[in-house]
Amino acid sequence: MFRLPAKLPRKCNEYVTDMQYIILEIIHYIEADMKLATYIYFTLGMCIFSCNWAIADEKPHNVILFVADGLRPGLINEKNAPAMATLLKNGVRFENSHSIFPTFTMANAASMSSGHLLGDNGIFSNTIFVNFPTKSAANSVTPFIENDSVLGELDSHFAGDYLNEETILAAARKKGLMTAAIGKLGPTLMFDHLARSGDESIIIDDSTGRAGIPLSTELKSQLQALGLPDTAPTRGLNGNSGNSSTPGTTVANTEQQNYFVNVTTRAILPSFKEKGKSFVLVFWSRDPDGSQHNQGDSLNQLMPGINGPTSMAAIKNADTDLAAIQKTVQDLELDSTTDIILVSDHGFSTISKQSKTSPSAKGQYKNVITGQLPPGFLAMDIAHSLGMPLFDPDNQNGLVGPGASLSKGNGLIGADPANPLAIVAANGGSDLIYLPTVNKAVAEKIIHTLSSQDYVSGIFVNDRLGRFAGTLPMSSIGMLGSAVTPTPDIVVNFASFEQTCLDPTTCAVTVSDTLLQQGQGMHGSFSRADTRNTMGAIGPSFKKHYIDPLPASNADLGITIAELLKLPIASKGNLKGRFLSEALPGGFIGKAIKEEVRSTTDQEGHATILIRQRMGEQMYFDVAGYPGRTVGLSAK
Repeated sequence: MFRLPAKLPRKCNEYVTDMQYIILEIIHYIEADMKLATYIYFTLGMCIFSCNWAIADEKPHNVILFVADGLRPGLINEKNAPAMATLLKNGVRFENSHSIFPTFTMANAASMSSGHLLGDNGIFSNTIFVNFPTKSAANSVTPFIENDSVLGELDSHFAGDYLNEETILAAARKKGLMTAAIGKLGPTLMFDHLARSGDESIIIDDSTGRAGIPLSTELKSQLQALGLPDTAPTRGLNGNSGNSSTPGTTVANTEQQNYFVNVTTRAILPSFKEKGKSFVLVFWSRDPDGSQHNQGDSLNQLMPGINGPTSMAAIKNADTDLAAIQKTVQDLELDSTTDIILVSDHGFSTISKQSKTSPSAKGQYKNVITGQLPPGFLAMDIAHSLGMPLFDPDNQNGLVGPGASLSKGNGLIGADPANPLAIVAANGGSDLIYLPTVNKAVAEKIIHTLSSQDYVSGIFVNDRLGRFAGTLPMSSIGMLGSAVTPTPDIVVNFASFEQTCLDPTTCAVTVSDTLLQQGQGMHGSFSRADTRNTMGAIGPSFKKHYIDPLPASNADLGITIAELLKLPIASKGNLKGRFLSEALPGGFIGKAIKEEVRSTTDQEGHATILIRQRMGEQMYFDVAGYPGRTVGLSAK
């Protein structure tokens, strides 16, 4: 039997070796239960490290979070992205990093900003069912939420805070830190969505100077003195997505992002330096995501897909922006007090619109190549299977007749669009299905329909509906918690496959429910190509030249930034990320457990398989789907 030391240390940074010995002795005596052993090892180790961290010298401390939307880590090298490659080499590279599923921008922005999984923050995707007509989205009940006005309506409708968790910028602002979020419309505001006056956090995005958050008088004066406009430019040609016969863009989003960088480096950072207070700044680069979505290099062709020259230019554009911000930090002599974190919200894949089983693919539609899946194919196929009418929530709830497709892919299924039997929120590499009334018979019919389609690879069902063969519960992927927005009842992952290349996560193809064309870019699936994101950090708080092998996720970033800045954030939900302490000098290095969760087999012979990792109570989702239909999930 092990024995505790006769006298415990008075200071928590003393006798750490003895404490670790105690932990190892505990594990020795309970090694039969490795899950419990790992939990104790991780928890007590965190106690040691947290205590040391709490007594560290108080110094001015700044954090810059640079988000390169849709950046695939396998494409970061000295040629494509020299600044990013250098950061990952000289600082910490989180080799085992994870996007939150569904792997969409707003879902991951919510997790980054709050430190919680989707079951708590309720932002389940880019398009969600909100159960009220959203005026800013043409009265749709399924709005696309990358929009400042839509987010304002969500706040008003859901008791003043749709996220239901405090964000890191809001907590920093309340503590007296200077705060700013600049970049892509939607996720930028997510970081402090309640600060809408312009005199709190600085919010600058696509809608600045139009319908966006106003600028403060002070910032307007600074921009005027610098010769910078107070209205953000549009994306210009980069916003051109093309159609089924006309290619999309062939240029990166340079003009708009040059504006965001100029405002950041010439106005905001110098102002923060002059005021001498600690700050936290978020810069959300739309590239490479926006250019990869809209690229015109591969119209209706899977090769080169999202690996053509436009996508490479977009990666270089984001890298140039990061380099400019890093240089400004150095020029202002802020580098000794500023941590810079590099992350992407998700990976990326090339779009496929192919199916041999879908009834919708057999129809003829305007702007859809014959034989390809139309936008809204999932809602159309479900309505067909149920023998129910289909209505378009984004077109005044109009009936979708023969030969017509859905304007944005979303659908209301049932005799009455005001009281639908089922709602489909189309998003891309995965879709959400809502059942306003618990109806297991309808759920079972929908699940059978999904299982019979070759474009489906894995189904997750809300626990309230019970268990169904071939599916896994949504609780297994962190989608059930304290959220105040409507929770989906069925989450559908679409099939993906590999192209020929050395790194399958850089050249995957995913069937996507989208207005974009085959050969353009999308994400959102449970393939490792979409769940594998970029994550790295450099600065005074972090180790140098360190490759972190432990699982990390976008939810962990919110928790880690809060710890770095010592922000008191009260949580309402329990689905939280963890402090990435192992990336800090003297940080505790725990151990991860890998798990395979397998459903029963359905009548089509399919079973949903989930591969995940655990660190204590935190879950990290590698890949899920039907074996052989999802990149990263072997057919064996």
